[in-house]
Amino acid sequence: MKQGLPAWVTRYVVLAMLLCLQACAMVDVSHIKSHEYVTERRNDVMATGKLSDWTIQSLNVVALTADSCAKAFAECTETVAHSPGLDDEQRLSALSELWLGKAIKSDHDDGKASMDDQTFDAFLTSARYAYAYLFYTKRQPAERIFEFRQEQVIGFYNLSVQRTVVRFFSELPKLDPQWSQTSLAGWTMLRPQTDAKLADHARIPAELIPSTSLRFNGLRNVYRRDGFGSEFVAVTPNPPSAEELPWRDPECESVTGALGFDGATLADVLESKQVQLLVRNPYRDETITVGGHSVPLAANFTAAYGVFLARSGFATQSIRSLFGREGGLKTPRILLMQPYDPNRLTVIMLHGLASSPEAWINVSNEVMGDEQLRRNYQVWEVYYPTNAPIAVNLAGIRKALNATFQHFDPSGQARASNNVVLVGHSMGGVIARLLVSSSGDKLWGVVPARAHLSAEKQARLRERLAPYLQFTPMPQVTRTVFLASPHRGTPFAQQRLARWIGNLIRLPANVLKEIASFADLLKDDTANGGPIRVPNSIDNLNDTDPFVMAAADLPISPAVRYHTIVGVYKSNGGPLSSSSDGVVPYRSAHLAGADSELAIPSWHSVQENPAAILELRRILRLQIAAAAH
Repeated sequence: MKQGLPAWVTRYVVLAMLLCLQACAMVDVSHIKSHEYVTERRNDVMATGKLSDWTIQSLNVVALTADSCAKAFAECTETVAHSPGLDDEQRLSALSELWLGKAIKSDHDDGKASMDDQTFDAFLTSARYAYAYLFYTKRQPAERIFEFRQEQVIGFYNLSVQRTVVRFFSELPKLDPQWSQTSLAGWTMLRPQTDAKLADHARIPAELIPSTSLRFNGLRNVYRRDGFGSEFVAVTPNPPSAEELPWRDPECESVTGALGFDGATLADVLESKQVQLLVRNPYRDETITVGGHSVPLAANFTAAYGVFLARSGFATQSIRSLFGREGGLKTPRILLMQPYDPNRLTVIMLHGLASSPEAWINVSNEVMGDEQLRRNYQVWEVYYPTNAPIAVNLAGIRKALNATFQHFDPSGQARASNNVVLVGHSMGGVIARLLVSSSGDKLWGVVPARAHLSAEKQARLRERLAPYLQFTPMPQVTRTVFLASPHRGTPFAQQRLARWIGNLIRLPANVLKEIASFADLLKDDTANGGPIRVPNSIDNLNDTDPFVMAAADLPISPAVRYHTIVGVYKSNGGPLSSSSDGVVPYRSAHLAGADSELAIPSWHSVQENPAAILELRRILRLQIAAAAH
């Protein structure tokens, strides 16, 4: 039998092992890539469904883990709320994320099932802890402005606001119109405080859509402003009576919601179960006051416009209008893209043939997305039936615009009613030029001559035709922009395809009725006189059309500054004067005396070209400066 090691050897081995353990490093280090570091910092319960590093660290301090909190949530949050090992910022931010994680797990958010009370309570609790962190801890929000943790907490708050507002909105139709407070899931909800005005003074929207849930095809950019609160699209369909009006308030409006919790101290806020929804119009408000602090207001300036266009049906209706089919537009409308604001300048956009406000998809979005332009302008878009003759649409649009200005500003003294900018594309540009021109008696020659008309019939005929053939510049307008506009017509209208389409066009019923009455007046006293052929819109765009030839040289008001933007699609290497945008030749789009002219390599739809939009933004800035003097 072998003997074991001597005792002294064993003792030395054990001692050596103990010394080795003391000397060995207990911390190892590895290297990660920069993008992995950024990802780790940005991971949180919203982005990945897992708690952020900041919250994990706070749990570690109080001997908790993410797993233990998932298994015993009530005990976990109670420990975090009362442990002396965490300061207020660590405690409140961690609690906000923990409660948000609980809410997200039970939130269906699929539009099919309503949110249950437990989930609603969890979202509100998360929002309250975030609110307390932001406004009731020792440091002010401005002192943490460069800290990513504060940005995360604002995200927790904004998501919680979005989800609780959606649930609260579903309860509003059940409440008495005069309600001041109501109880929901153990919370006292006060009547919302708002400065947002819905179309037709609607009490509540028909729909409230979170902007973050929307994605758009066809819009190049989505313009937002980061800040406090959650962004929504409030949908308020116009009432049936609106059909009789020439203007339309916006059916989709951008609003931002925030929640304010009752309490003057941190302890009061954490005990409070009373909350009030704050609703703001982001076009009017750049900040919001909550918790005694004025903070930047979050905003989405594209979402409402995108929803409006997606639901408009313009593409189908504009074609029905062109061919005089059922469901087409019959008279011009003025569409307000934002709630009317008397203190903002007005820019009015007129589309072209066979088109609609969709022609301005990116133009309007870029104007509303530009901070300086958004602060100074509101956009109106003219929507009119493009099958009618230019003279008829001119009269109808002028009447609709005058009625709209009169409705919103009867005195005509508001900033919105002065220094107006007209922007017209193609046929819309021709109409825009005539809206700022003087006709004198130069258009009467287009009326078919009839011999032997009595003096009485001549007077009645002149009275009936005057709205179409005799006009003065709109006094509200002081600047215009013409894009690819055939002021002298285009030979394209004589091509076989254009003539074929022209033959398919049917004039609106109201125009046909007018024509019948004119025909009666043009009959001489012996009841003779051939039938009248009234040209349609394509006829009017022909460079040999009597109306467009007579209107081409009408003088533009000296009070109006004007600019042209032309497309150059076909030049054949020759001079600009012989070029074309594929539809309108340069010689027709060019206007002598313009303040500026920009030629852009582009097909006829030049208004969608980024270079044209950039030029339009430059011109609108000029108008801001000019209107200030």
